[in-house]
Amino acid sequence: MKTEKDYLMASEKYNLTIKEAVQYFNIGEKSLRKLVSDNPTADYILMVGNKILLKRKLFEQFIDETSTI
Repeated sequence: MKTEKDYLMASEKYNLTIKEAVQYFNIGEKSLRKLVSDNPTADYILMVGNKILLKRKLFEQFIDETSTI
């Protein structure tokens, strides 16, 4: 059985799922999914099969440089 110590905090993870990114970046799920679908070749997106992962540090840089989502 996993304990709290077995789970990494979002700030320690390299990649975040959409649901993790929603909580970490305080951006709505629909907005994130639209951002991914509108920019499928963005550097911060990693597709693992059908699963969408956001490369946390690259997405943070994108957010820093963006004024509107």
